[in-house]
Amino acid sequence: MNAVIFDMDGLLINSEPFWAQAERRVFSSVGVELSDSLCEKTASMTTREVAEFWYARFPWKHKSIETVENEVINYVDELIQKNGQPMTGTKEILSYFHKKNYRIGLSTNSPFRLIATVLNRLDIAPYFHGISSSEHVERGKPDPAVYLSTLKKLGAHANECIAFEDSVSGVAAAKAAGMQTVVVPAPHDFDNPAYSLADMKLRTLLDFPMA
Repeated sequence: MNAVIFDMDGLLINSEPFWAQAERRVFSSVGVELSDSLCEKTASMTTREVAEFWYARFPWKHKSIETVENEVINYVDELIQKNGQPMTGTKEILSYFHKKNYRIGLSTNSPFRLIATVLNRLDIAPYFHGISSSEHVERGKPDPAVYLSTLKKLGAHANECIAFEDSVSGVAAAKAAGMQTVVVPAPHDFDNPAYSLADMKLRTLLDFPMA
């Protein structure tokens, strides 16, 4: 192994609550009342897919889907800049792979402009050699395109790369790209049998064997 690729939201940064907060605020402003059960379905979607999902069910007037999508992104950006915190073990595991001279990449369903916000807020930008957002590929996770994009930027082969994820769709994307996958699920979802697709399951990034 000589390369590693990380997901971002919910894995490196505790941003999932920000997305929920932003979506509830923005969508309620156009008359959409989000339910917890439907929010679970949108959790791993791209922001455009989320906006289209809610518009299809509760079509609003006076604002385009793109405008509503951008309002969500802007609010998440603001929340990350003010309150973003790393997940347990983020800096430790990045430092570990850096010291081992691994090529380090990022593959996320988040919009590209949020990547810089997160990396700068956590002060981890220098660790990364290649980053990709599903905004710039045809389909987001669980499609492997965003992982294949980062592999190309790293000059790495899938069979020599480890992927770190926190979602079922992310694990599916990484496996479809041909990589060994480590999953760090949210505590409430840890026992989900769908994570059996991953090669390793951890409670936190600190639990990865960094000997």
